[in-house]
Amino acid sequence: MEKESILSQYMPVSAAPIIAKWIDYFQCEFKISKGRTTKLGDYRHPYKGAGHKISVNNNLNCYAFLVTTVHEFAHLLTWNDHKNKVKPHGEEWKYNFKRMMVPFLEQSVFPEDVKKAIVSYLSNPTAASCTDLKLSRALKKYDEVKEDTPRLEELPLHAVFTIKDGRKFKKGEKLRKRYRCTCLNNGHIYLFNPLAEVIVEATGT
Repeated sequence: MEKESILSQYMPVSAAPIIAKWIDYFQCEFKISKGRTTKLGDYRHPYKGAGHKISVNNNLNCYAFLVTTVHEFAHLLTWNDHKNKVKPHGEEWKYNFKRMMVPFLEQSVFPEDVKKAIVSYLSNPTAASCTDLKLSRALKKYDEVKEDTPRLEELPLHAVFTIKDGRKFKKGEKLRKRYRCTCLNNGHIYLFNPLAEVIVEATGT
């Protein structure tokens, strides 16, 4: 019950008992981590006597936290089935993610817009769930609004912005799903997710 109580602080209450059972069943070390800019969650397979390890960022909204948790458990199940013989987000992982998401969809844990985005993603999972733009956009609607950190897609072309590590960029054209941005510190080109949260410095011409 203590496990469920802690989990329910970060995910929908009705989902906590299922995740608690998974943690026990797979004998997984489950850690709620400080927010990381490079990833939402992480899975580490058993190594040198240590068991499965999963960590999920503590600054995610409850629905994003649950989706990320299921994402990482799908990695765990895929490792159990195939070890390292398959691609990290290959067909095997997609199959496991799909079937592990079923109980939460059946219980209507998610709001309708998030549920639709998940179902749409599951019908044709061409990317990892955390990088699927439609799903990410639906989940981000439930984030706390931060007025000082707009999303990159909201900025005008050629706007100058800063990211958390202090580097400055100029926003360029959109290439398919990502924006081509020039780092003003070293001149290198980087591709940014449209939903990336940035700090506005100035607007170029």
